[in-house]
Order: sequence, then C-alpha cells, then structure tokens
Amino acid sequence: MMRFLCIALAAMALSACGEKPQTATGIKSDTTAFSGTGMAYQAPGWKAGDKASWEQQLKTRTQNGQNDYAKVN
Repeated sequence: MMRFLCIALAAMALSACGEKPQTATGIKSDTTAFSGTGMAYQAPGWKAGDKASWEQQLKTRTQNGQNDYAKVN
C-alpha cells in the first residue's frame, strides 16, 4: 500500500514537468488598436490608421449593441 502511494505521488510530481510553456506567438502587441489588422473583414465606415474613425466606430458599436435603453422591445 505504501509503495503504491509513493509511486502515485511521484507520478503526480513529475506530471507538472511535462507542461509546455505558454507563449504568445504571432501576436503584435506593440501596435495601436486603430492601426488595423490587415484583414479584409472590418466594419463599414472605419479606415485603418485613423484614430478619430476608430473612436467613432467604438461609440457607435457601444450605443447600438450594448445600450439596453436604446433597444426597442
């Protein structure tokens, strides 16, 4: 019984050694949000690289999608 317990504890202790490191690959976090992603899918009326256009798009999205008082039942 004691031998089984020792083997089980050793297996649990060594199982943590097999975890791969979690790194963010391919993500560019040093660019501004309004500079765009380079993807073809974007909201109509928004121009990549235009900060004022980005802020206006966020305001519009907030009012249309997240404002419960503006929704019609």
